[in-house]
Amino acid sequence: MRILVVDDSATMRRIIIKALNTTGFNDITEAEDGEDALTKLEGIDLLLTDWNMPVMDGLSMVKEIRRNASFANLPIMMITSQAAKKEVIEALKNGVNDYIVKPFTPATLVEKVQALSAK
Repeated sequence: MRILVVDDSATMRRIIIKALNTTGFNDITEAEDGEDALTKLEGIDLLLTDWNMPVMDGLSMVKEIRRNASFANLPIMMITSQAAKKEVIEALKNGVNDYIVKPFTPATLVEKVQALSAK
């Protein structure tokens, strides 16, 4: 399974990747923002993204991805500090499949990734 991790924080990308590596998810690509991620989608099986990023934020990226029929079924998980109910609902309405609020535990991340990858 090929996973794309999108976050403007290199530290957060490392935390996510380390948690995924411990459970056998090793084919991971990184992107610094939504615009960078859009150029790396080909062959990706799961997208994990932050919301707040420069250049193109995560929600704008999700909307752009969902406009493309080729990626209509790509599972997307938002990993963000945006915790208000209205923001979670907005993300889900725009095509996010799951949502994790920062800070999170590696166990929570792995559990949700495994659930999304099983679909």
